[in-house]
Amino acid sequence: MQITPWAVKENAERYSYALQHLLRRMLNFFYGKKICVMKKTVSVSLAFLMVALLFCSCGKQSVDEGSLWADAVYTEDTELGKGGKTVTVSVTAEEKTVVFTINTDSATLGAALLENNLVEGETSEYGLFISKVDGISADYETDGAYWAFMQNGQMLEYGVDGAELSGGESYELVYTAA
Repeated sequence: MQITPWAVKENAERYSYALQHLLRRMLNFFYGKKICVMKKTVSVSLAFLMVALLFCSCGKQSVDEGSLWADAVYTEDTELGKGGKTVTVSVTAEEKTVVFTINTDSATLGAALLENNLVEGETSEYGLFISKVDGISADYETDGAYWAFMQNGQMLEYGVDGAELSGGESYELVYTAA
């Protein structure tokens, strides 16, 4: 039987009990007496071990170093924020798409993206010019790449600051190379 992170998560209590039992038996064998004082210490240690295993198994997926996604904060679909309105934003680069479900009380998409640290850019009289999404940079000055703002596959005539939210909208941010 192969132990996967999901199996560990689902059976954490059973594994924890089994490991405690095994450690107690080993200590009893070596010391020839019951070790009740260490029971709590062993339980706490095993709990920390389980949490560490879960965090290690839920981290970033491996991504090629030369890939745009190598610097991404999120590489899987993610839910962010708290609020009464829900909007989805699909981020696409190099044939990979990650969908962000954003819960917010912000009036515009630009404000919601900024409050959840999903985008970076410069604000001018024309609004927010996005230069980085999910840690992925697009530098028009250097390589002609930019983040296209779309809805239903169509480029929008306004920026993220002009996209007013009522809830239920879906947008796309697409890395576009020249």
